[in-house]
Amino acid sequence: MGFFDFLRKSNPPPAGSAAPSDKKVAGPAKVAADKRAQTYDRLEALQQLAEMKTAESAAALLKRFSFSIDPSITDQEEKDIAFQGAVAAGKDAVPGVLEFCVKAEALTWPLKILREVLEDDEYREELIELLGRYDTEYARNVEPKLQIIAALEAVVDDDVREAVAPFLEDVNETVRFHAVQTTFAQNNADCVASLVALLEAEESVRIKNKVGEGLSFRGWVIPTELREKTAAALRDTAGFSVGPDGKIKKGPSY
Repeated sequence: MGFFDFLRKSNPPPAGSAAPSDKKVAGPAKVAADKRAQTYDRLEALQQLAEMKTAESAAALLKRFSFSIDPSITDQEEKDIAFQGAVAAGKDAVPGVLEFCVKAEALTWPLKILREVLEDDEYREELIELLGRYDTEYARNVEPKLQIIAALEAVVDDDVREAVAPFLEDVNETVRFHAVQTTFAQNNADCVASLVALLEAEESVRIKNKVGEGLSFRGWVIPTELREKTAAALRDTAGFSVGPDGKIKKGPSY
């Protein structure tokens, strides 16, 4: 069961039934999330929350990742405190982190928290479930989707290959590019057919070169029935072609 399942099955407490720990969090949480608060006050609030090491305090700390301030060195210091405080809460922080991910404009910090507090299998499962919330159609902000796909590049598993495969057809060129990188990172030749299909439909020369480079580097053999299509799709790349052995090489075609 993923942590999203936990969230779906959890019922919010009745109004007016806040626990004492919630009340203890409320004050510093309000200051920590206030971009206009005095730096000293916000820093003190973040430190107070970080010392609590609870699910509630971790959820409050996450709000600090929703904005940036000047100077950047202060912004980084505050976010480091929020990060360490959330990590200190351990797995209790995870439901709040996942809930934050659903609405966040960027996932850099929450994904780092998940990497710190979850075991490898749990981390993989939650990333895949997060990615499954997105489709391949137009989106105003693709940054969260990009960051999840990029994070999965460091996670090698056949489930990852299958989860990322649909995004080889994403309408956003940058998403497709990162999907190609993560697909190759799985080091599984079963992806050859889907990569050839991408080459056929792809208009981005950057992506075509990335596919040609990856196939050439790994020495994967293109199935006989796909070689003609692959050769045609590689014609406008940086010199990639299909050799007589079915492998991609860089240089003139035979």
